[in-house]
Amino acid sequence: MDYYETLGVSKGASDAEIKTAYRRQALKWHPDRNKTTEASGKFKDVTKAYEVLSDSKKREMYDQYGESAFNRGGPGHSSAGQSDQSNPFGGFGGFSTQGFENVDFGGFSDPFEIFEQFFGFQSPFSRGGRRQQRRDVYEITLTFEEAVNGVKKTMIVKGEEKSFQIPAGVDDNMTIRFSDFDLQVKVKSHPYFTRKGQDIYFEKEISYSLAVLGGVVEVPTVNGTIKLKIRSGTQSGTTVKLHDQGVPYPQSNRKGDQYVVYKINTPSRVSSRAKELLRELEEEI
Repeated sequence: MDYYETLGVSKGASDAEIKTAYRRQALKWHPDRNKTTEASGKFKDVTKAYEVLSDSKKREMYDQYGESAFNRGGPGHSSAGQSDQSNPFGGFGGFSTQGFENVDFGGFSDPFEIFEQFFGFQSPFSRGGRRQQRRDVYEITLTFEEAVNGVKKTMIVKGEEKSFQIPAGVDDNMTIRFSDFDLQVKVKSHPYFTRKGQDIYFEKEISYSLAVLGGVVEVPTVNGTIKLKIRSGTQSGTTVKLHDQGVPYPQSNRKGDQYVVYKINTPSRVSSRAKELLRELEEEI
């Protein structure tokens, strides 16, 4: 496996580029979000690649020896199968967790510890890769808007009423760790917005005449309604990107984007005069 190819970066990629590439790939293949049969394997690969390329010492070893640097008996490992205290690559233990049953992560540390860098949520496992004591898990259902903007909630936890803040940008099936319990988030669907990660998609119907002649339309976003200019000759399926109009990344100042997809509304009934005009237009075209 080529770690650079796995993350989709060049060998000279900067730390920031590697981090961005991992975030993109991890969100794509995380088994809690991607239900395909290959998701767990792909997520394992991108996590393994990131753990190596994000560490300067490991990356240097990888560039020099390749993946063999991290195999038992290869460069950087002790021959007796014991962890070498001077070896920065040894001493990691395997693990399995909910959503990753029977998945071998190649001896690398908990991938949720890497997710913690991006979302600010604490890993449900200790730093040594050993499972902590079983914690109480509660489920909460949020509206689409509450998940996007964040909300303060109150619920009964261990027989006591507790208030807590849900950060902006959480997603369906995401788990938030609080001091003495875990919270599993369920998010209701929206009537016209579709969410993919931190990006939002919205289909905007426009009339045939507006598509041909151009004009201005109003489009809803999670931050309010905005006006968009439609160019003359717009085709059905044309997509416009609205930068920073998507969902916030939890515990971050960054936001996703919104994509507006134009769909041309073809009327089921057309007057005789309209048909004449369309025929004339077709002849001119």
